[in-house]
Amino acid sequence: MSMRKPRLLRRMKPWTALGPEAIAQRAAAAHERGAYMEAFEAWRHAADGGSAEAAFQIGQLYVRSQGVVRSIPDAFAWYERAAEAGHVDAQLQLGMILLDGVTAGVSGNEVWRQAVEAKASEQGSIASVVFPRGVSVEKAPERGFAWVAKAASTGKPDAQVVLADMLRYGRGCAQDFAAAREWYEKAAAQNFAGGEFGLGDIYFQGLGVPKDAEAAAGWYRKAVEKDHVRAKVALAFLHLSGSGVAQDAAEAARLFAEAARHEDVIALYNIGLLQLRGEGLPKSADKAETALRKAARRGHLPSILTLGEFYSKGVAVEPDLREAAYWYLQAAERGDVPAQFFTGRFFATGQGVAPSVRQAANWFLRAAESGHPTAAYNVAIFYLNGTGVAQDIAAALKWFEFAANAGIPAAQVQLGQLYSAGHGVDRDHAVAEQWLDKAASGGDPEAGVAYAMFLLQADKSAAKVSRAMELLTQAAEAGHAAASLQLGHLYAGRFGGTPAWPLAARWYATAANAGLPDAMLALGQLHLDPATGIADAKAAAGWFEKAAQIGLPPAQFQLGVMYCTGAGVEMNLEKGVFWYEAAAGQGHLLGQFNLAVMLSKGQGCKQDAQKAFQWFEQAAEQGMAAAQLTVGDALHAGNGVTQDIEAARAWYEKAAAQGNEVARQRLSSTAAPKSSVANS
Repeated sequence: MSMRKPRLLRRMKPWTALGPEAIAQRAAAAHERGAYMEAFEAWRHAADGGSAEAAFQIGQLYVRSQGVVRSIPDAFAWYERAAEAGHVDAQLQLGMILLDGVTAGVSGNEVWRQAVEAKASEQGSIASVVFPRGVSVEKAPERGFAWVAKAASTGKPDAQVVLADMLRYGRGCAQDFAAAREWYEKAAAQNFAGGEFGLGDIYFQGLGVPKDAEAAAGWYRKAVEKDHVRAKVALAFLHLSGSGVAQDAAEAARLFAEAARHEDVIALYNIGLLQLRGEGLPKSADKAETALRKAARRGHLPSILTLGEFYSKGVAVEPDLREAAYWYLQAAERGDVPAQFFTGRFFATGQGVAPSVRQAANWFLRAAESGHPTAAYNVAIFYLNGTGVAQDIAAALKWFEFAANAGIPAAQVQLGQLYSAGHGVDRDHAVAEQWLDKAASGGDPEAGVAYAMFLLQADKSAAKVSRAMELLTQAAEAGHAAASLQLGHLYAGRFGGTPAWPLAARWYATAANAGLPDAMLALGQLHLDPATGIADAKAAAGWFEKAAQIGLPPAQFQLGVMYCTGAGVEMNLEKGVFWYEAAAGQGHLLGQFNLAVMLSKGQGCKQDAQKAFQWFEQAAEQGMAAAQLTVGDALHAGNGVTQDIEAARAWYEKAAAQGNEVARQRLSSTAAPKSSVANS
C-alpha cells in the first residue's frame, strides 16, 4: 500500500527544477502568508544553490524565532554565509553581532535553554544536537568593524551611521571624530535621519569641531522632520535650555510628548518632570506619575528614583511609603547606592515594608561596599550589636574606620569609645583620644560631649577639665541638652573640684527646660539641699513633679516624701501614696518600702496588710535589710500572710547577714523548727 507524501514534500517537488532566485521568491511568498517552515526549507534550498538573499532570510528567521527556535549563533552562521557572498544587510547584521558578541544565544526561552544545558552535562551531546552551533558568539569588535565598514562602503546609509557611531566611540577601532563626522555626512546626504541626528550630536558636543548649538539644532530639526525619536528628545533639551534655539518650554514639552508616544524612556522621564512642575504644559501629578511609571517599568533608573522620591516626600500627592519602598528597592537592585541605603533604612524602620533587620543589614552592607559612609556606619552598628548579622567586632571596627575616615563623627566617636573601653581591641587611651578629638574638632555637639566625658573620666588634670568644660559649653550653647546636663554635673562637683552651685543650677535649668528628666531631678535635689545656699523647697517640689510626671522613679519617690511631710507642698498623704506607688511600680526600692509602710498603717490609703506584705517582699528581694526584717516579722506573726516560722528565719538570716541587729535578736529568740521523723 502506498503512503501519501507529506504536503511540504509535495509542494517542494516542483521546485527542484527552479533556480535559486525563483525558489527564494516562492519562499518569500510562503513567509508572507505565515508558512514559516515552508519558507525555511525553500530558502535553505535556495541558499544551497548560492542565493545570498536566501541565506540572509534564514538568519532573519532564527532571529525572529519564525519556524525555528530563536538562536543568534545560527543566525550568525547564515548571515556570515550571505555576507561573504556580498549581501550588504547581512554584512551589517554580522558586524553588529560581532561588536558585542552573544552570551545567551537563545533568548525568549532562557529557562528551557538552561535546562537543556544542564541535561547536556549528564548526557554529553544533547545541547550539541539541539544547538549545533552552540549558544554564544564570541565578541570580536575589530571583525565587526570590518564588516560594518564593508556594508557602509556600498552606500547603505544605516550602515554608514553604525560605522560613524563606532568611530565616534572607538568601538572596534581607534576613536576618530573626523572620520565619524564624514560618515554621518554621507548618510545625511542621502536624507537619512540617523546621519542628521549624529551630526547634531557632533556639533552640540563639539566632537572634533567647535561646539555649535545652532548648527546642532539645525541637524536635529532635519531628523525630527523624519520622525527620528532621539532627535526629538535632543531638540527638546535645546528648547528647554535655550541653546541654539529660542528657549521654549512648551515646544520642549511638545517634542518630549511626541517621543514619549514611541515609549522613549528619556522622553517619558522628562515629560513627567515637566508635568510635575507645570512647565510648558498644565501641572498634573497624575499624568506625571503615569509617564514616570512607564519609563520606570522599562528599567529607566532616573525614573525609578524619581518615583521613590515622589512617593516618599509626597510630591504633589500624599506620601505613600509602600510605593516609595517598592521603587527604591527596584533602584537598589539595579545597583544605585543611595537607593540601597534608603532600602536598608526602610527595612530597619519597617516603613513601607515589613521590618527585617536581616534585610536592613544586607542592604546597608551592599551600600557600604560601594562606598556609602552612612551605610558603613549603620552596618558597623549592626555587627557591633549582632543585629541582623552574627556579632563580629572585627567587622564592626572595619566599617567604623571606613565611616570615620569618610568624616562621619558618630563613627569616630564609636571608635574612640571602643578603644577607651578595650571592646574588641586592646585598650588604648591615646588612640581613643585621637578619634574623639577628631570627631569633636568638626563642631558636632554629640561628638563634643563624648570627648568631654572621656576627658573628665580618664584624666582629671586642670588642663583636661578646662578642655572638657570648653567642649560642653560649646555644645550647650548650640542647644545640646545633654551637654547642659553634664555642665550642671561638672559645676555641682560630681567630677571633682569645688562646686559652683549657681552655675550648676543655671545649666541644670537649661537642660530641664529642654525636657531632660535627669536635669529636673538634679535641679530638684539642688534646691532641696541646704548646703547649696540656694535651697527652695517649693522650687524643688516643682521640678520633682515635672520629672515625676515624665515617669522618673526617683522624682516620684521624692515627691511622695514631700507630700507626706509637707515639705514645699501642702501635706497630702493620699498624693504621697500615689507617688510612692508610681515609683514602686517601676521597681524603686524605697518607693516599695514606703508604700508598704503606708499600706500597713492605713495612712493616705485603706489599710491592707496583705498588699503591704507584697510590697515589703519586693523590697526585701532587692536586698533591703529593713524590708527583709519586716517580711520576717510578718511571716512569724502571720500578718497579711500565712504564718511560716521557717521562712521568717530565712529572712531574718538575710537581714542579719547585712548587719541588722534587730534581725540577729529575732534569730536568737526564735527557735528553729524541729524536723519531724516518720515512725514506721
